[in-house]
Amino acid sequence: VVAGDVFASEDRLGTWRHLLVAVRSPARIFVAKALASLTVILLLVAGLAVSSAVGGLAAVGNQPLVGLDGHLLTPGDAAVHVLLAWIAALAPTLALAAIGLLGSVALGRSPMGLLLPPIVALAMSVVQMLPLPVAVRLALPTYAFISWNGLFTSPAQLAPLLTAVAVSLVWAVLATALAYVLFVRRDFTNPAYDGSGRRAITLGVLPLAALTAVTVAAVAVATPSTGSGIGQDKVQRSLATVFAHLYRLQTQELHRPAVTEAQLRATAACTKSDGQAAQEGAGNDWRCVVSWHLPGVAVTGTAIYQLDITSDGRFVADGDGPKEVNGYFLVRTPTGDAPNPLWQFDGNVELLDTH
Repeated sequence: VVAGDVFASEDRLGTWRHLLVAVRSPARIFVAKALASLTVILLLVAGLAVSSAVGGLAAVGNQPLVGLDGHLLTPGDAAVHVLLAWIAALAPTLALAAIGLLGSVALGRSPMGLLLPPIVALAMSVVQMLPLPVAVRLALPTYAFISWNGLFTSPAQLAPLLTAVAVSLVWAVLATALAYVLFVRRDFTNPAYDGSGRRAITLGVLPLAALTAVTVAAVAVATPSTGSGIGQDKVQRSLATVFAHLYRLQTQELHRPAVTEAQLRATAACTKSDGQAAQEGAGNDWRCVVSWHLPGVAVTGTAIYQLDITSDGRFVADGDGPKEVNGYFLVRTPTGDAPNPLWQFDGNVELLDTH
């Protein structure tokens, strides 16, 4: 909103001629206004980051954080990952700010320049919720707002995050350059100027649409991620990994003999729609059976989970028995009842095929 109004406000007030007389260089005016809006935006993002961190510490405290694959992060590691997530969020913020600059220059005093960044952000957010191919998701800068989840797995899923950040920065550079070209070529002698519709399309919409097409093609060629990215094998591996990590956490709560992930050899067998549909894609109709082994125990343990997987790869696993493992939200420990980490938990399926 700030970037979308930084040039349009001069059109509404009719003060361009005064600025040109005082400063004389349209290029200098553009740089000054772009830097001014960028300063405000960066301060607002920093305020959001600090207030959220303070609120989290006040509500939860300085405790270990369970990652999206079930492993525990120390408070220090969690703080670093949260900081990196906020830094990554700067890239799509800059992309939307650049779109605001472009709209503010191209649309003149029209209120659409002010509304363009929120409308574009909302439209891209809706697209991210649709069952679209991974390449299309990564071609939009808003994917960087949700790809931070790869920082909270071990090993970190950096490929989607770095790709999304790179795409966002390219969007920011291109949109800013287009806004600059439109601004320095503008005829300021016409006081009735209200934006040029043709130039807004040829130097605004079309280049960004072409960038989207090129990015989709590049991601599709670089990786075989042309589908939803949520395949049966990925779901099974992710669920087994999270279960093994959280099983160890439950073991510690119950003060049982320690066990490692390698000893558990946890595996998962998942089906979607009872095997009646394609075994891939988002949905709340995934049913999985997790199996594991304990040292010195001949019987294989099993647990059932119902999975609700969203189009961005995040899933919620809801325990469906047996009760002593994952069928109840509390477990009885020697020190009293405690939350059962295996009852219901979040996980993450990496959409981008990196192997």
